[in-house]
Amino acid sequence: MIANASGQTARPFAPPAAPTTRSVGLDVLRVTAILGVVAIHVFGGIVSNPAVRGSGSWWAAAAADIGNIWVIPVFVMVSGALLLGPRAHAAGPRAFYRKRLLRLGPAFVAWQVFYIVVVQQWLSHRNLSLTDVLQQIADGKTYTHLYFLYLIVGLYLVAPVLAAFLAGGGAGRAYIFAGAVLASTLLVYVIANLSSLNGAPRPIVLNALTQWVPYVGYFLVGWALRDVRLSWRWATLATIVTLALLAETVWQFANSGRHVLLNAVSPVGYLGFIVAAASIGVFVVGQSVFASVRASGRFGRVIAELSDASFGVFLVHFFFIVLLATLFPWAADLRDTNFFAAAAFWLCVVVASFALSLGARRVPVLRRFF
Repeated sequence: MIANASGQTARPFAPPAAPTTRSVGLDVLRVTAILGVVAIHVFGGIVSNPAVRGSGSWWAAAAADIGNIWVIPVFVMVSGALLLGPRAHAAGPRAFYRKRLLRLGPAFVAWQVFYIVVVQQWLSHRNLSLTDVLQQIADGKTYTHLYFLYLIVGLYLVAPVLAAFLAGGGAGRAYIFAGAVLASTLLVYVIANLSSLNGAPRPIVLNALTQWVPYVGYFLVGWALRDVRLSWRWATLATIVTLALLAETVWQFANSGRHVLLNAVSPVGYLGFIVAAASIGVFVVGQSVFASVRASGRFGRVIAELSDASFGVFLVHFFFIVLLATLFPWAADLRDTNFFAAAAFWLCVVVASFALSLGARRVPVLRRFF
């Protein structure tokens, strides 16, 4: 999510100024993942509605919501595959920061102001004080999805250090380092969960300066597994296993009150062991299935354009969710009770978001914000 398929961009989902080669697999993963992000934020209304829990609509929505729990880990893995290589750091840390952080700056600032003023105060009629706004900024949560901007910046900051350690170490170093960091991170959350079960809560609270920390493992895994390509036989097996893990995650979420220990050891979240395994499966399968597809072909070109627009879709989609709910409250009510209504709502948000992002990217000034 943080870099494009050539590994030279400054913004998540966005292309470099002069692309060389692209990975169709990474582009497909990014487009699929952004569709999953919108699905999570749309179908979550049904999943959190106790009035329809257990119904057919609820189960379908749970599959669309919880079944897409891999999206953020995969976005981070795609970024690691592209930002931790020698090419991205050939000119040194200063050039790396200048090229990426400065280009991300306009979007980082503008969209937070937009969601605070337009979405929260104007559309949602929230009376935010200056203290409220400052607290949101300190938490790195100026809106539901914008924590990811802080996550991006943090990973950018540590990327040169990680890349320097990985350089010249070969696949072995990458595998060991990525596995150790990801496993230790997941264990930190397991210990916190088990402590809570033992009556000694040890909550882990992230803020604007630490949103990125739990995702370094995924960042490294993306680089370690960047060149893994499975044969069709193994890709098929990996797909079956991945789908089974995602199905288990949906089942576990639906029965969370009955399996307290399982939820503590492998929580249904981005930092649970089962979710991590499923996310790695999606990443590897996606890379393997599209390994033979040429980026210069028609499919590759279309996917590349959609992939480049995905950053804008990520940023703007929540605005359309709130706007549609404000203009058509009856549609929002249906969205939170009926799966097919939610699917139609999701489609409207996806189309509107991609249309705006694709259009804005063709305007020299606006493209800096998309």
